[in-house]
Amino acid sequence: MNALAGTLIFFLCGFVFSSFGAKDVKPNIIVFLVDDYDKPETSPYGGKVLTPNLDRLAKEGMLCHNAHVTSTVCTPSRYTFLTGRYASSSHSKTFLAQCPEGTQALPAFNVGLESDRMNVGKVLADAGYATGFVGKYHVHDMDHGQEDSLFGDLEVPKNVEYSDELNRRKFKLEKLQRELIRKNGFTWARNVYWGNLKSPFKGHNPDWTTKAALEFIEEHKDEPFYLHCCSTLLHGPNGEWFKSLMEKELVTGEGYLGKPLGLIDRESVWKRIQKAGLTEAEAGYLWMDDSLGLILDKLDALKIADNTIVVFVSDHGSERKGSLIKTRGTEIPCLIRWPKVIPAGSVSHGLFQNTDFVPTWFELAGAKVPEDYRIDGKSLLPMFRDPRVSVREFVYAEQGPGRSIKTKDWEYVSLRFTDEQIASANGKRAERAFKSFLGLSGGISRAKDFHPGTFSADQLYNLVEDPDSQNNLAGERAQAGQLRKMKRRLTAMVRNLGDRPYGDFVPGEGTNDATASQKVLDKLSAYHRATGKSRN
Repeated sequence: MNALAGTLIFFLCGFVFSSFGAKDVKPNIIVFLVDDYDKPETSPYGGKVLTPNLDRLAKEGMLCHNAHVTSTVCTPSRYTFLTGRYASSSHSKTFLAQCPEGTQALPAFNVGLESDRMNVGKVLADAGYATGFVGKYHVHDMDHGQEDSLFGDLEVPKNVEYSDELNRRKFKLEKLQRELIRKNGFTWARNVYWGNLKSPFKGHNPDWTTKAALEFIEEHKDEPFYLHCCSTLLHGPNGEWFKSLMEKELVTGEGYLGKPLGLIDRESVWKRIQKAGLTEAEAGYLWMDDSLGLILDKLDALKIADNTIVVFVSDHGSERKGSLIKTRGTEIPCLIRWPKVIPAGSVSHGLFQNTDFVPTWFELAGAKVPEDYRIDGKSLLPMFRDPRVSVREFVYAEQGPGRSIKTKDWEYVSLRFTDEQIASANGKRAERAFKSFLGLSGGISRAKDFHPGTFSADQLYNLVEDPDSQNNLAGERAQAGQLRKMKRRLTAMVRNLGDRPYGDFVPGEGTNDATASQKVLDKLSAYHRATGKSRN
């Protein structure tokens, strides 16, 4: 009987999908993107934090166990969420200035959103959607001159003393930043954090971003809409966002407000945390969750929740931010609710990655995608129809000189440095190069304790027996066949990325093989041991 019922559910879901394209059934879409969030901490996955609204999403929608991002720092990952492209496919002026076509791509904080407006905001707008952007942006193309001419002398210096004049400049600047986002394709932008929080305006305020999200939903409730809502939480340090919770009600991305917004009861957040036996280190999770809850309540009040897709997802893990390791790195929490189609309480173990959201939205919207719009993702609609489906055999990730391939059972990580990087490691400023390689753009690791394979050019892990990637099997004779198989997959993957060589996989200008890269990694390992620095 259960099997029959399940078949019937999926049949009915398929019937709903057959009517997509009609204006009256186009779903609303909300992507609620959080910052620096480890999957093991998340309550629906067994974490100890208090997040009742995430629990609600899991109960009413789909809990995804094998969702990944393609980069593990903010900028390239957010670029992919907005475009459906790998960061190494970027043609922003910033990226091309640092990584010209025909050379190895080194995706990091250098990836900007292109001014050609080939992004989800523009394409869905052309398909009849209102497209809104709220919160952390972090994908501006700083080298193409657009910001300089637009912002002029309004740019606020970092880490300076507060003044009323500085506050007035900040308010003007934020409105100009909204304008730039609209120029890049979105129809609506409000309450934007241009980047990470900096003094004197350093502080989280989910009330402020949530207020804008609620305004957008209210304004566009009678037409199909797409909302890209980006929280600054849980970007650390923890002490800073806890201080924001308790002391900084007035600080926002546009300066200090005249009075509190009062959307979220901050005192209640702390009381509920204490009652649950948790500490201030867990308070940020509930604070973030409360802001999500306000959005869910708004959808209910407007009676549009049934045909609104809500995606909760993180830009990457926190503990292994900057690495390509699965756990607390590329693997992210992901919950998807769409009451009209996705059966409540669904669980998916299928592999997918953040490239796959944009083509899904395009398909649902019936969008006409420009012929020259490169899309690296695959539609998730088969998984929405049937959570047992996996749209991918493997997922791919890239960070600086690192590349990885992951199946459900195996993980392969490759580190291939360029001629220029090797020269810097052997030059007079070697220490500076080592610090860079160990940093967030290095593709190495940011864990407090580096895993045993960190300083190996080739890394192979059995994710079934070794889910934390502690035992590098790349040198094991018994796994030589598996290593060759994963390398072949990586070769096929990077060859499809256009004019972008990558070491011995796709030879070309400035690339080097495993032997040359291993020599750099050996020096890097010796430097790490001598200095005791892990770049946390």
